[in-house]
Amino acid sequence: MKPVYALHRGSAPLLISLPHDGTEVPAELAARMTASARRVPDTDWHVSRLYAFARELGASLLVPAHSRYVVDLNRPPDDVSLYPGQNTTGLCPIVQFSGEPVYLDGQQPTPEEIAARVERYWKPYHEALRAEIARLRETHGRVVLWEGHSIRSVVPFLFEGRLPDFNLGTANGASCSPMLQAGLADVLAAHGDYSHVVNGRFKGGYITRHYGDPRGNVEAVQLELAQLNYMDEDRFDYLPERAEATQGVLRELLLRCLKA
Repeated sequence: MKPVYALHRGSAPLLISLPHDGTEVPAELAARMTASARRVPDTDWHVSRLYAFARELGASLLVPAHSRYVVDLNRPPDDVSLYPGQNTTGLCPIVQFSGEPVYLDGQQPTPEEIAARVERYWKPYHEALRAEIARLRETHGRVVLWEGHSIRSVVPFLFEGRLPDFNLGTANGASCSPMLQAGLADVLAAHGDYSHVVNGRFKGGYITRHYGDPRGNVEAVQLELAQLNYMDEDRFDYLPERAEATQGVLRELLLRCLKA
């Protein structure tokens, strides 16, 4: 059976989770999707490449193989909305960020199929996540879980206007210490060429909210990065020069996480 994730175990108290980096869709599932959905446009494109430098910092990296259209690893298994009253997508999305359908008419997953996908893809990722958090906390006494995400800078279905470049989410301060949140905000404020917000439209998804436990020495932070800062949003091409500048800011943010 093909692995559903790849885990690089690092030596520092930092775990980078990239739950929307995957692009694979099983052939039998792709056959039920619309032509636009088969391009998996809502992928957090290239984030594993963008964060590859973090291995040099000693970070662990957890990366899935499959697309969020198979199952969204950053949604709760009971599919309760993380943003009540706002447009969003679910555990096994049936609508794209564009508002277009993911599936052809009559081909949406049944409750039984969704439960099977949770068993096959969702649970193994979260088991690995829990185990690596436990390993790092046991080794270091603390761990920072960094949720690396990205999204198109303009998605009218989800939010109005243009998204800030760096969108830091800490579940309104519940998933990490005030000191860490303030330190990360200071890093972003020092880079005036980029816009940023803390706990704006994206406050942190299921992983940030569920695993963040500052009192238990597990701090969790989500960064939703506007994709135009490192890639061509229309062609999905990685832009190395633009990405390099963005990586400089990411490096400072991760180094701040490593400060005890």
